Formats: sequence, C-alpha cells, structure tokens
Amino acid sequence: MKSNINGWVITVALAGFLFGFDTIVISGADQPIQKLWNTGEWFHGTFIMSMALWGTVFGALFGGIPCDKFGRKKTLFWIGILYLVSALGSSLAVEPYSFSFFRFIGGLGVGASSVAAPIYISEIAPANKRGKLVATYQFNIVLGIFVAFFSNYFIGQFFGENAWRWMLGIEAIPAAIYSMMVLGVPNSPRWLLLQKKDEFSAKALLQKIDPESNIEEKIALMRSTVQKTKQSLFSGKYRTPIILAVLLAFFNQLSGINFIL
Repeated sequence: MKSNINGWVITVALAGFLFGFDTIVISGADQPIQKLWNTGEWFHGTFIMSMALWGTVFGALFGGIPCDKFGRKKTLFWIGILYLVSALGSSLAVEPYSFSFFRFIGGLGVGASSVAAPIYISEIAPANKRGKLVATYQFNIVLGIFVAFFSNYFIGQFFGENAWRWMLGIEAIPAAIYSMMVLGVPNSPRWLLLQKKDEFSAKALLQKIDPESNIEEKIALMRSTVQKTKQSLFSGKYRTPIILAVLLAFFNQLSGINFIL
C-alpha cells in the first residue's frame, strides 16, 4: 500500500507541474503576440501577460468551495480540464480578447490547484511523512517552470512564426494525462468523513493507508479537530506562524520573481 500512496501523491502533485508550466510558458509568447496583435504596453501587460494571474487570484480565493462541496478528487480533475481548455483555447486564439479569456481560465486552474492539491496530499499522507509528501507539490511547480523554459526554447527553434501557439498548446498533453490519472486516486478520507458523512468508506481508506494505526482514534481525532481549529486558528498560539507564512508568500511575490520568470 505504500506504493499506492506514493502513486496517489505523485499524481496529484502533477497539478503543481501544470501550475509552474502554465505560469511560465507565456514568456515565450510575449513578444510574438505583441507584434502580431499590435497591442499597447498597458493592454499587453494587463490583459495578455497578467490575465492568468488575475485568474489565479480568483482560483485561490474560491478554490476551497468546490473542494468542500464536491470533494478534493473531483476538484483536482476539473482543474486538469481547466488547464486543458486554457492550453487549447489560448493556442488557437485569433484575437487578444479570446486569448485573455482562455489564459484567465488557466489561471483559475493555477489558483485552485494551489488549494486543492496540498489539501489532498496532506489528508492522504501518513502523519510521519506528511511534510515530505506535500513538498512534492512544491517541487513539481519548480519542475514545471524548468521544463517550460526548455520547451519554449526547443519549440522556438523549429516552428517559426507560429511557435508561440505550439508553446502554449503543448500543455494540453500533460493536462490530459494528469486529468486521466487523477481519476484513479481515491477521495480524501477526511472529506469522506466530515463532508460526505461516509464513515464506512473513510475507515476503509484509512485502513489501506496505514493498517497498523488505530482507525477509531483517527476518526475521533478528525471530528474533534474541526471545531477546535475554527476556534484556535487565529488565537495567540497560532497567530505568529500564520503571520510568518503569509509574509513569506507576500515577500516572495514582492521580490519581482514573477516578472523575471
């Protein structure tokens, strides 16, 4: 069963790969698009280059809603579909407005995946391996960025003036593969218990994940932590680490790294 957990985690972490790839692949299309559609600097920066980031904001803000209502698994599947639609739509766009729309769709996937994937991995992973397994998502973001640069370079060498379309469209391949693979992962046991009220399925999955653990104790702990978390999340005990985590993310973006990438 250890191999199954690793497989589930690797599959879901591929959402991070698509995150990194989708965010950075636009760099190869920057100048060709501006020349093709003769867009001004303000419009190009706000509605072409940054539209995926606008989508990311909304995806991150509201991504938790479908995670709770429909489940982490279904949300992760539809995130893959968003990436797929965005890749195909933006690569085939014939004018800047439809291009911006499809880039926004991809941004929704980026933002939602930043919520859904770490949640799922943290809930499926054994406690003693949770940090390491959740980190695979972060690793895949960087891997996606890395691959996007190489992909853009090689495509740019062989596809001429329409290379930018291939740069953006090629993301449809990993997006389709990811969407099919994520159908094979189970639902989160925590979601099954607390949202779907399916204690039987939650226990069965917990038993598969860690046969040596006390399942009844885990179920009781899940139930007890819900209200406790709501009450104590912003209490003095957790205020400092939460502030540090938020500031770390804030300064990461303030550094200007997205502009460079």
